[in-house]
Amino acid sequence: MAKMSPLILLIEDELPIRRFLRTSLASEDYRLTEAETGQAGIRVAAQQPPDLVILDLGLPDVDGQDVLRQLRESLDNGADDYLTKPFSTAELLARIRVALRHAAKLDSDAESSTFVTGNLKVDFADRKVYVKGEEVHLTPLEYKLLTTLAKHAGKVLTHRFLLNEIWGPLHGRETHYLRVFMASLRRKIEVDAAEPRILLTEQGIGYRLAAD
Repeated sequence: MAKMSPLILLIEDELPIRRFLRTSLASEDYRLTEAETGQAGIRVAAQQPPDLVILDLGLPDVDGQDVLRQLRESLDNGADDYLTKPFSTAELLARIRVALRHAAKLDSDAESSTFVTGNLKVDFADRKVYVKGEEVHLTPLEYKLLTTLAKHAGKVLTHRFLLNEIWGPLHGRETHYLRVFMASLRRKIEVDAAEPRILLTEQGIGYRLAAD
């Protein structure tokens, strides 16, 4: 039996943009459901959980951030990335491929579901992170950065590799993204963020997560 193509939920109030994306996504064989308001999008997601959501934050009925919060509660996931309008079809499709690839990796890694080093524990199956036994809240991008490093623990991951894995191939030189998110992760995970012992910098190359 052939595997069904990924289902994408598009929540967008502007009809021309929905038409444009409908054509672009259909050309890549994605299945698509649509909603033109935030409340409608939440209902559609509850009835038919999508593999990926494309959400316009400027909706007429509900603030997009509130829609995102409710989607996270129902789908147990969060915003992986964002694009500002106008955007190119190529960039959107590249971001979609990256997001779906990461979702597939997380599903497959759930079988070997726990990573532990020092005071840090990552539960891939439940998508939770603990430091000294206490749960630590991470944003979706922080979680993605941490799990990418954890899956390659002990190895040096280059800036380009991390940017490609997390933000997509069009952001291979945006190293400031990594600096900002790594600093935030260290504040939440390290005993002393100024003297990190888990999330290590390899000067001029990238980052490494120390393994026991």
